[in-house]
Amino acid sequence: MFNQGEIVHHTRDSLGSILVVDYRKHRVLTFNSIFEQSKIDRRWPYLPVHEYNRAMMLPAAFKKPGHVTILGLGGGVMASAFHHLYPECHVHAVELRQAVLDVSREFFDLPESDRLTVTVADARVALEQMPEASTDLILADLYNADRMSPAQAQRMFIDHCSRVLSPGGWLALNYHRSPDPEGPYFRQIKKHFSVVLMFRSKSNNTVIYASKRPFEAMHARDPLLSELEKQLPIDWRRLMAKVSRL
Repeated sequence: MFNQGEIVHHTRDSLGSILVVDYRKHRVLTFNSIFEQSKIDRRWPYLPVHEYNRAMMLPAAFKKPGHVTILGLGGGVMASAFHHLYPECHVHAVELRQAVLDVSREFFDLPESDRLTVTVADARVALEQMPEASTDLILADLYNADRMSPAQAQRMFIDHCSRVLSPGGWLALNYHRSPDPEGPYFRQIKKHFSVVLMFRSKSNNTVIYASKRPFEAMHARDPLLSELEKQLPIDWRRLMAKVSRL
């Protein structure tokens, strides 16, 4: 994947390599694999490039969050996007690797802000320690070099997410392969959440959204999406049109 790009930074920690690769317009974070962990437009580092990252922003249209929790910082693009989109919102990111946080600050313009905090910890432990009903939106994107973290596929993980979400809260989960809709994991989601929605990206990532409260579907032409488009141009209307109910 690097034949068209320039490796501008390479470091290692106990979990492996962390590389920053520059292309003409974009900057990529990778763990030395075929997968891009994060990708930004170098002119606008708060603008997500990957379609699945953009899709994970959609709950911001359903509910204006006062507090967002991001599990898996990567290059910080989701944290930067929410920090930019909602000036009143506090963003808390949890990242397993201090070296990833250092790279996101140095090479991906992660904001230094009172409204953005990062905890270096295992996401499972961090979730267990979060107070009940303490966040409005959880975005979970827990991946290592070549696969999703097993933690994100555990029913206990869903239990903890439900506990720390506010009564009107939303959960967004990114999967390279979607779990079986009829299996025990989805049954656990439906046990805690009133509404479950799905988005499938061009890269075959599946984003699952779950709402604590009943939800009226939002039309792709809703004026709110046009307003969000002015603040964060990621084609909200096209993304919303690809959301389906499970």
